[in-house]
Amino acid sequence: MTHLHKPVRTFLFVPGNKPTWIEKAAAAKADALILDLEDSVPPDHKAAAREIVTSRLAWLAEQRQRTWVRINRTPYLYDFDDILAVVGPHIEGVFISKPMGVEDVNLVSAMLSEAEHRRGMPVGSTRVIPIMETARAMQFAFELASHERVAALSGATARNGDVERALNTVWSVDGRESLYMKSRVVMAARAAGKLPIGGMWQQVHDLDGLRIACMRDRAIGMSGELVIHPSNVPIVNAVYSPSAEQLAYYRGMIAALDQAQAEGRASCLYDGEHIDIAHVRTAREIVAAAQERGGP
Repeated sequence: MTHLHKPVRTFLFVPGNKPTWIEKAAAAKADALILDLEDSVPPDHKAAAREIVTSRLAWLAEQRQRTWVRINRTPYLYDFDDILAVVGPHIEGVFISKPMGVEDVNLVSAMLSEAEHRRGMPVGSTRVIPIMETARAMQFAFELASHERVAALSGATARNGDVERALNTVWSVDGRESLYMKSRVVMAARAAGKLPIGGMWQQVHDLDGLRIACMRDRAIGMSGELVIHPSNVPIVNAVYSPSAEQLAYYRGMIAALDQAQAEGRASCLYDGEHIDIAHVRTAREIVAAAQERGGP
């Protein structure tokens, strides 16, 4: 299976035709950038955007910025010019829009393999994250997640966006209409050992609404969010990171069970609750993930 080598809380979209925005985005403290060659770039700017993105990849790597690229789809293929331009050691992978099913991941995987071969890179090293924007892709979510190239599934929704059109849903503040779809993405991704990615909050200046939406996604099992404005990054990062108090609680839980096991018991009471090995396994994962991100 192909995994993200390090979890991602925030994927920040940046239009590929805006070089100054790309440079500013590197300071936003997003876990990863998505340099966009698709919907945020006007059609007559796409060739220039490809050149701009290609020219900034090495610089972003020097800034230790994790980087992905969203490529275009053509009538018959994904854009091979995009793939040839960006595949290399400075990106982790590509986002693909509007896949209909695993056949589209197979298609882009073959194109990536050719690009990797031409670049002298290990074939299979460029990851793929499908953006689940069609009803058929959602129906076959597990099959997409199971592909060896796929590192995560994006189950993001947006008001008046592709998902709303594909499912004929009506956007609401509480997100009830997207709960089943997002839960399906979470289940499929987790079953395949991959990560589910949520989002995408479009009311970028409504930071309270963003926090609530992120907390809903986090509660159903999402591991991170697609973000479209740098001001949203700190809030999303905070929602997907345990606080110092929470980490202290989980470390205390680990210590309590360690003591119980030293006394010959497999469970104990901690902070008034029964805990056992299963609870501490969760605690260890949370603490380890925070340490990997450089948390307290």
